[in-house]
Amino acid sequence: MAKNGKTGDGHRNGAVKERSQFQHPNGHWYKRDTETGQIIDVNQNGQPHKGVRRED
Repeated sequence: MAKNGKTGDGHRNGAVKERSQFQHPNGHWYKRDTETGQIIDVNQNGQPHKGVRRED
């Protein structure tokens, strides 16, 4: 995982490793483990996950 800076600053320093995200046509953002390809988490609010790289 990436390092966090000061507590309460609201952002992450660097990207989350071994994770990627993509947006489904229904508008939800899915977080995927790049090693296994399994879906880890879903954001249903239409906002992408913080600090996770996006797939092409």
